[in-house]
Amino acid sequence: MKKNILQPAAIAFFYFLFSILQVQAQSLNTSPVRIAVARITHDHVGWILSRNKPDAILVGIYEPDNELAQRFSKKYGLNINLFYSDLNKMLDAVKPEAVVAFGSIYEHMAVVEACAPRHIDVMVEKPLATSFEQASKMEALVKKYGIKLLTNFETSWYPTTVKTYELTNDSNYIGNIKKVVIHDGHQGPKEIGVSPQFFNWLTDPVQNGGGAIVDFGCYGANLMTYLMHGEQPVSVTAVTQHFKPEIYPKVDDEATIILSYPKAQCIIQASWNWPFGRKDMEVYGDKGYIISVNNTSMRLRAQPDSVEHSRQVIAADVPVYTDPFSYLADVIRNKIKVPENGVYALQTNLTVVRILDAARESAKTGKTVFLKK
Repeated sequence: MKKNILQPAAIAFFYFLFSILQVQAQSLNTSPVRIAVARITHDHVGWILSRNKPDAILVGIYEPDNELAQRFSKKYGLNINLFYSDLNKMLDAVKPEAVVAFGSIYEHMAVVEACAPRHIDVMVEKPLATSFEQASKMEALVKKYGIKLLTNFETSWYPTTVKTYELTNDSNYIGNIKKVVIHDGHQGPKEIGVSPQFFNWLTDPVQNGGGAIVDFGCYGANLMTYLMHGEQPVSVTAVTQHFKPEIYPKVDDEATIILSYPKAQCIIQASWNWPFGRKDMEVYGDKGYIISVNNTSMRLRAQPDSVEHSRQVIAADVPVYTDPFSYLADVIRNKIKVPENGVYALQTNLTVVRILDAARESAKTGKTVFLKK
């Protein structure tokens, strides 16, 4: 009697067909994405804790500080049973599809190490990591286990960010980019009244990786890498200062970073000393300029008329998600793909961390740091 044995080609075709069906089934899945939170010491965590939209559901919160967990349970009307003091136990108990990290930057590594083997996607708050060594280990875990790893920046939600990209890269409104100047920051963490738990790690050189140079320098590095289609700078030069050592004795509160490219330059001004909060960007080309004053206001000027125009851009005008958790949910449900060089993308944010590493080294040594290809 002959055995009915499938040929290798038939087996390969079977698995190929099965994988296609799996992707299709996932894309048709309209159930809320199961999201868990890792740590609640970042003040921006309130958005996800108070969020009430049908695309995602909060299934668990990891927070080892019991007093903080109790306080947030009452503040946001959350069942205390949602809180866990052990990350691994939470992941195994609630089985989330994604985890959003709202602890220190240094803790992002541990979140990815716990989630990746369980095939749980992760979104961290900016920046991706405190060092390029950490970021590279995260990249290895992403590749090994096939998870998605996103980095969330406030400027990713801005209609003006997307419109600037469209005008510089799609319509060539200002010609070739020559100089970009990016301003980010505020009066300082203490001055704006951040919570004690946020202040403690935000001003710690290990947990945050630095002061203003990391907290706000990462925005400029992310935006410039996005505008340059992922191109890395040739060199990084940075200067940091302590204007308020009595408040921030361990980390800088003022930083300027210069990124040099073969045909362009970017100046990143990151500060905890602005008289007011700001996130604005100036992009100059050989035919004109685009100034993004805030998330919706722009000033434009280009040849041949050379007259400056003011323009308002809202979310309906451009393909932008103003809610990062909606973006994450649609990525997980395969409704959208993260562009390789997009603002959330892993490759973009590996470059961001590499730039920050070089900036810290430059500020420390007083020398320009040249990046190896």
